[in-house]
Amino acid sequence: MIAILDYGSGNLRSAQRAFATSGVDVVVTSDRATALEADGLVVPGVGAFAACMQGLRSVDGEAIIRERILKERPVLGICIGMQILFQEGSEHAEKANHKGVGVWEGEVSRLNAPILPHMGWNNVESDPNSTLLKGVAGESFYFVHSYAAKKAVGKMQGWSFHGEKFLAVVEDGYVSATQFHPEKSGDAGLALIKNWVSAL
Repeated sequence: MIAILDYGSGNLRSAQRAFATSGVDVVVTSDRATALEADGLVVPGVGAFAACMQGLRSVDGEAIIRERILKERPVLGICIGMQILFQEGSEHAEKANHKGVGVWEGEVSRLNAPILPHMGWNNVESDPNSTLLKGVAGESFYFVHSYAAKKAVGKMQGWSFHGEKFLAVVEDGYVSATQFHPEKSGDAGLALIKNWVSAL
């Protein structure tokens, strides 16, 4: 079973439909036990970094993510759900950056690009050994964001470019993440979802 964490942020129903195409049971839930015990946990996200962290904390999401990692149970972050896995984010931060979950070190910061948000389809450069991008290397995926992580973390990375190079995919043992929305990325996105589910 796949659990999509409901913490008040994300395209929950479209994500549920997309993950269901992989042939597994999918639930949208804020229940702690369900989120902990699922074969895979999806952490979606739409909006601003700080608001997403506030919502995540309201359902004990930080602790759920950390506990799943300790128990070697897979987690997939999507869009802001990827960003909040980092140590901190500068979006709407006046005096100090907002704190993230801290799975990975580093900052999520504003893209240095002439047009923001970065909205639309973009290619992703991938490692040939990538699990998520197997069979869809070089394909385009759908992005909607103005902030991103820009330094390598994890065991494997995929990169994209909008004004500057940024992290589009991270694969790090039991934790994976995409800056783009696989549920909005057509056949390539569905193939990525199936790759993740198959690896659970």
